[in-house]
Amino acid sequence: MINYISTRNSDIKVTSSRAILNGQAPDGGLYIPENLGDIQTDYHSIIDKDFRGMARAVWNIFFPDYGDELISQLVERSYKDKFSAPEITPLVKVGSSHVLELYHGPTSAFKDVALSALPNLLTAAREMNDFHDQIMILTATSGDTGSAALCGFSDVPGTSIVVFYPDGGVSETQKLQMVTAPGSNTCACAIRGNFDDAQTGVKALFREIPHPVEGVSLSSANSINIGRLVPQVVYYFSAYSQLLASGEIKDGDKVDFIVPTGNFGDIMAGYFALKMGLPVGRLICASNKNDVLTEFLETGHYDRKRTFFKTTSPSMDILVSSNLERLLYYVCGEEHTVKYMKDLAETGEYQITEDELAEIKSVFVGACASDEEGAAAIRDVFEAEHYLMDTHTSIAWACLSKTKDAANAPSVVLSTASPYKFSRAVLTALGAEISDSDEANMKKCHEITGAAIPEGLAGIFERTINHKDVIAIDKMKQYVIDKSSKNL
Repeated sequence: MINYISTRNSDIKVTSSRAILNGQAPDGGLYIPENLGDIQTDYHSIIDKDFRGMARAVWNIFFPDYGDELISQLVERSYKDKFSAPEITPLVKVGSSHVLELYHGPTSAFKDVALSALPNLLTAAREMNDFHDQIMILTATSGDTGSAALCGFSDVPGTSIVVFYPDGGVSETQKLQMVTAPGSNTCACAIRGNFDDAQTGVKALFREIPHPVEGVSLSSANSINIGRLVPQVVYYFSAYSQLLASGEIKDGDKVDFIVPTGNFGDIMAGYFALKMGLPVGRLICASNKNDVLTEFLETGHYDRKRTFFKTTSPSMDILVSSNLERLLYYVCGEEHTVKYMKDLAETGEYQITEDELAEIKSVFVGACASDEEGAAAIRDVFEAEHYLMDTHTSIAWACLSKTKDAANAPSVVLSTASPYKFSRAVLTALGAEISDSDEANMKKCHEITGAAIPEGLAGIFERTINHKDVIAIDKMKQYVIDKSSKNL
């Protein structure tokens, strides 16, 4: 049986269902499997299945207290008839590389893979632990997590959800997906600040008011919740399986994954896949102009005291990468992790040792690309391959070309979202005229490229706006208390 411990205190031990229910450890740390050896397996026993079969296999390893029968039910509930692609996450060959398309879910972003699952895992955990409080999900978003979480938790019994997003820090389409979210238990609220402000505020609320009012307990839908992270492990196995089936690789060949990430969750899922036994080569962490992770992976120095840039890849506009703490624990140990997190909180920076950095560099590679390089990738790939990428996937593509090695290992770029979520920037990259309206830009993009507009985005501009609140950062606590009191 796997125990889950806090990255800041290994004496805090809970079951997987309790870790999912809590979201974050009470000391502010993140829950992780106590021993990585407990998740090791023969990857062949996973990749010979379809996506849902792989999900069942992976979830059974990470969430053993649920039991095989319940997990089978939860997987079916999470993925049946929710994705437009039968493979859930299809792999597409683009030039000499491949793109793993993760945006065929209801909100057209990679977050759907996990946030179609988390509500089911959470409600089951509630019953398993005889937990009677209403669960209020608090989520900070740089764009895609918010809409996927609102969709996933809409009208889920026993839950409510409040999503905080940076005012002016998401695309018009991303904002519309959130503010038009239906469901009597949903709430989306803009904050006057950036994503890091929202994320820091949410983390503080877990510590300060875990029970904002009697009968209500807080939990998380961000990737700080292990129930959000583990479902993302599955698509690394899916990518490998599809490469094998197409004859692109031989069994046992190592594959490089290029992951556009700001919060380090998407790529941390790849690290878990590696530790499970999947033949992963390098995990290439692709950043935009907010290249705090690139600096860290090159020097071991993490510094959030830097200029924050708004870019055309807003879901990666992050300077505090929460999931990195999980990697630090496994590489640096508990004592150093606690010290580094204390340094980050108090001084805004920390420095790991040379030995620790060397171990991280044995797996991870950092690279970054500018808005201009991302736009060039969108244009060049479309002209050469007639394949359209969004502004985050294109950052990863640009980083792929910067990190090619002599071995020329097979490579997979993880996509982030449908290009139609960022139609204005995509049109600009293609050299086309843009409109003030995302609706017009979507139509223009479709006319130029022929790429289908996802069903979930096509009618978004006619929907009723249900959420209009905009608040200061220091009002988040009272806002949550008020929403809890009124049960939204």
